Amino acid sequence: MSKKTVGIGEALWDMLPDGKKIGGAPANFAYHVGQFGLDSVAVSAVGDDSLGRELLDNFDARKINYQVAVVPYPTGTVQVEVDAAGIPSYDIKENVAWDNIPFTPELEELARNTAAVCFGSLAQRNVVSRQTIAHFLDSIPASNDALIVFDINLRQGFFTKDLIEESMKRCNILKINDEELVEVSRLFGLPGIDLEEKCRVILASYNLKALILTCGVNGSYVFTPGEMSYLPTPTVAVADTVGAGDSFTAAFIASLLQGASVRRAHEKAVETSAFVCTQHGAMPILPPSLTRL
Repeated sequence: MSKKTVGIGEALWDMLPDGKKIGGAPANFAYHVGQFGLDSVAVSAVGDDSLGRELLDNFDARKINYQVAVVPYPTGTVQVEVDAAGIPSYDIKENVAWDNIPFTPELEELARNTAAVCFGSLAQRNVVSRQTIAHFLDSIPASNDALIVFDINLRQGFFTKDLIEESMKRCNILKINDEELVEVSRLFGLPGIDLEEKCRVILASYNLKALILTCGVNGSYVFTPGEMSYLPTPTVAVADTVGAGDSFTAAFIASLLQGASVRRAHEKAVETSAFVCTQHGAMPILPPSLTRL
């Protein structure tokens, strides 16, 4: 079995005013990693219902490899409402299928053959999926020297200081945006220092290989123990920003796995997420010029 790159966590439908769209960072991550020519797998759970079957049909249509359990809970949905000013609000339904991802022998076998994995905080809001994610990470052999990415992705208060801390202890790459850094700094009592110093403190405290900080239109940084890479955000005609962050992570990790330097991986991540912003939806087809290193 060749080594896999895994996205583990939520799989859901965003119920938008103009219809529903597939959501969930793990599938977005796995889809884009696959476009870079790597073996990728999305891990989650759906219900034995029409929404679950339709979600898996969409995975099949996009050629996303997956290990998705069917469990006795409804397939996850997020109710999205937009106010008169065009500002969206989200109601992420609770006690749904992706809250109850089981840890199976097949999942343990996948973990043994994992080269990289990306997980977040949202899928850990329920104890079942939280324990499954922990078991999965613990089952990756140290000899794999796997890239273990915590894309913090704070949502709707579905997180605690303890959850974030345990996740940062388990990862070796942290991805965080500037707003999340403010929240984490508040939770952990980081002193009132600048962004770079805060990142350096976290990098050293958790012995990370890298910390990725994205700042929207203000660019992005990658900090490692030996270097710092900064790149501005390209100016593009934005169709929507859905899934752009997941494509950034996917391009960065796929590039590292194929031998790119941190700087080159950062460049590829910025280029990829900028392109995704010019397209509608989280899963556009990337042009060959992007997927070549």
